[in-house]
Amino acid sequence: MATILVVDDEPRIVQLVRDYLEHGGFTVLTAADGPAALRTARTGRPDLVVLDLSLPGLDGLDVARSLRREGEVPIIMLTARTEESDKLVGLELGADDYLTKPFSPKELVARVRAVLRRADAASTPSEVIRVGTDVELDVPRMEARFGGRRVDLTKSEFQIVSAMARQPGRVFTRSQLLDAVRGVAFESYERAIDAHIKNIRKKVGQQYIETVFGVGYRFVEPAER
Repeated sequence: MATILVVDDEPRIVQLVRDYLEHGGFTVLTAADGPAALRTARTGRPDLVVLDLSLPGLDGLDVARSLRREGEVPIIMLTARTEESDKLVGLELGADDYLTKPFSPKELVARVRAVLRRADAASTPSEVIRVGTDVELDVPRMEARFGGRRVDLTKSEFQIVSAMARQPGRVFTRSQLLDAVRGVAFESYERAIDAHIKNIRKKVGQQYIETVFGVGYRFVEPAER
């Protein structure tokens, strides 16, 4: 079973999260400050980190930066900070999901499972990406099928869709989606992504890509449709 590192300086929250995760079958490591989080991550090699942003010793965003420099461990931010800017910075640093306090422990466990599933899928990328029974993307041929129907996408549109479809449910910022688009000269403005998403929705339908207001977009997981 996967090992989860829980980083928070509030003992009550640490114990609550530990209890729910252990009940869910996970092994749990804990840390109460930023430096301890990095030490534990290096020695314990967790499969996922639940990371508070307001930490003593080293801010949670700085911890996330260090974790990203050292590897690709999935990160779920758990924070009392509700400002969009904090969420955006965390996601730009590579966080996979976020929850704001107060939170539901059951929802956190569900998010942990979902992020781990996405990480497993992303670690073994296929040349054909499938999302449920509706979506099939043949990457080498740049062919897309939605609901059994062939859909013609431009190169940029296909790259955006395939980037999100590899990890359905993950929130992508506009900047991250721009990174998925290569070799197109006018792709210099983040708002160009909005235009691409609008065109993609016209072609494939509104139900596949969800707007996360103030943050970006995500490809809807099959169970949510």
